[in-house]
Amino acid sequence: MPTFVYMTRCDGCGHCVDICPSDIMHIDPTYRRAVNIEPNMCWECYSCVKACPQNAIDARGYADFAPLGHSVRVLREESKGTVSWKVKFRNGEEKNFVSPIRTTEWGSIKSPSEYDVPSEESFKEQELAHEPEALNIPGLPDLTLKASDQEAQ
Repeated sequence: MPTFVYMTRCDGCGHCVDICPSDIMHIDPTYRRAVNIEPNMCWECYSCVKACPQNAIDARGYADFAPLGHSVRVLREESKGTVSWKVKFRNGEEKNFVSPIRTTEWGSIKSPSEYDVPSEESFKEQELAHEPEALNIPGLPDLTLKASDQEAQ
């Protein structure tokens, strides 16, 4: 469901532009409002929806998900720490979904340069750099072992 902007709600703050991973949210030079310049290229991550303090960004539903006559409303409620999705189908039925906002403070994530340089041996391992630590697990299963061998360990 690609995003679109309600220009009457948008104040041109640019939070959506800063956070969009596919660089398709832009500020229109004439109206000074956000616009999704390439909806077909939207990753549907909804980072812009979650970042918009004005609740000016919504999602267009696909025909198989929410046929003609539907609406999808997104509401970011920072006080509750949630993002709510309300889907209203054309027959009047409504579905509501609530998800927690799981963002971190700006600057709280270490940059790659702050990690130790990987050793030559680490390039031969199956784990990505700092993977078990980041996932809060002791280690990943060894993919070179058969399932029966893994159970024995």
